[in-house]
Amino acid sequence: MKLTRIVIATSAFAAALALPFVLDQGSSRAAAPAPGAKAPAAPATPPPAAPTGNCKTFGAGKCCHPDVTLHLTKEAIFAACGESEATYLGEAAAKETCRYHFKVEGQNSEDTVVQVYAPVVKEVLDKPTDPFLSYKKVGKVWMTDKSKSPKAAAMAASNTGLYLPGRGYFVSVAASTKVCTKAEAITLSKSMK
Repeated sequence: MKLTRIVIATSAFAAALALPFVLDQGSSRAAAPAPGAKAPAAPATPPPAAPTGNCKTFGAGKCCHPDVTLHLTKEAIFAACGESEATYLGEAAAKETCRYHFKVEGQNSEDTVVQVYAPVVKEVLDKPTDPFLSYKKVGKVWMTDKSKSPKAAAMAASNTGLYLPGRGYFVSVAASTKVCTKAEAITLSKSMK
């Protein structure tokens, strides 16, 4: 009888520890253990790395998270788009997003960006679905081709969209044509991971 109680109590304790991980699988935050409680065993996969503090930020922005920058690095943008540290103004992070800002003569720096969005998702689409833009496949990446409506024509002319499906994530890049021409965006697409 005592052995049965121990087994049931241990199972209930293990289930209680696992519940936050099951309910919140996309999050890398874990609650601190209660005082006097044993710390849970380390997860099989390491938690995501924290943003490094040695980056050049744009405005009041923060450094981009390594989980986003690993899909498309600043150096890859420099190489593909012909940019350099001289024209690079800095990066600004948002949730699952990194915006690289560049200086272009006569243009607003808020509009001259290469934005990388890499969310963790349960279902990944094989190709992007957009009611306003059509896409064509360039290598392993989908690239915006043309607008389907006159209202979207300005957006298609000012930005190039790239989409790369992955396992449990996708990478979407919006590159200003002032920073990265359409031809340079094709080269940039080869650097996406």
